[in-house]
Amino acid sequence: VREEKDPDDLETYLDIQRVEVEYALERAILRLQERLPEDIGLAIQHGVMGGGKRLRPVLFISAYQACGGVVSPATYDLAASLELIHAYSLMHDDLPCMDDADLRRGRLTTHLEYGEELTILAGAALIPAAALQAFRASVQLGMSDDRSIALTRTLLEAAGAGGMVGGQWLDLLSEGRSLTPEELDGLHSRKTGTLLAASLVMGGLAANAVTSALCALDEYGRDIGLAFQITDDILDATQSPETLGKNPSDTELDKATYVALYGIEKSRHMALEALDRAQRALVNADLEAPMLLALARFVVERER
Repeated sequence: VREEKDPDDLETYLDIQRVEVEYALERAILRLQERLPEDIGLAIQHGVMGGGKRLRPVLFISAYQACGGVVSPATYDLAASLELIHAYSLMHDDLPCMDDADLRRGRLTTHLEYGEELTILAGAALIPAAALQAFRASVQLGMSDDRSIALTRTLLEAAGAGGMVGGQWLDLLSEGRSLTPEELDGLHSRKTGTLLAASLVMGGLAANAVTSALCALDEYGRDIGLAFQITDDILDATQSPETLGKNPSDTELDKATYVALYGIEKSRHMALEALDRAQRALVNADLEAPMLLALARFVVERER
């Protein structure tokens, strides 16, 4: 890890953290490729190393620092486990049997480059790889067995039936039908919110944070998860696929969205309300977290 700077602005902070996360992902993929057939390893590399915001590992690092943690290579290895899970979910979401997408992060989706079979296997390989990565890195950080287990469980629960998998199924079921506000919130709480919240809680666990801080981080994560999804829906409705670097949009797939349910202006207001709740959760817990406060604004103000 390079000598850590003390950036005053979010853009500089994000640049620094993304570079370290990319190095950690490269290390993780090299370890995987040593044990996998070459073509599966290449499909994994395509799915994981295609760029992106790296928001989940950055949230992990920010929460870790806010709770007093000092970063090291093992910290970034632990953060990278979240991106492995996120990458697998995108690879599978893009499949013809799911969203049937051909563009992700400005380039062809993994199944168009390597075929559906390899994409399914590559995505499946990333799930246990992420769990092993998280557990191995937590041991390297000197975490207690209880904390290591709690951290790994948090990751897997967010990725599982009660989290992303269940949320994706509800998302598929929503095509062509209207959802109630409660159903839409529940869908995106699982599909998006759980892994974002897990990123924050895992950062707190790794830094040995107290229970009140963990609860505040969880609340913050769920609120920015809501703000993130609402903003995604607004961008889908207002930006081109070329600008967003992905297609098709949820609107084109006839899925339930916040914009379809509430309209653009009310959706923007709801995203700002979620942003305010997220920031207040940190302040009320007396967490000194300037970058988390700034990241909450970034989630709402981003343009892609």
